[in-house]
Amino acid sequence: MFAKVDVNGDGAAPLYQWLKSEQTEEDGTVDIPWNFAKFLVNKNGEVVKRFHPKVTPEEISATLASLL
Repeated sequence: MFAKVDVNGDGAAPLYQWLKSEQTEEDGTVDIPWNFAKFLVNKNGEVVKRFHPKVTPEEISATLASLL
């Protein structure tokens, strides 16, 4: 659970390959540009939104609340 994994490139972990394929950055970029990118997944396992690393948890709260 705490092992280092790749999030970009040919060796990217399957979870990150899937997350990135479901939601790109707002500018269309697929790769994760920096640590702390966030993905919001709903109760049905669908990726609802991808958030840039500089977006704070507080900024995500409104989107999260709409799914509860």
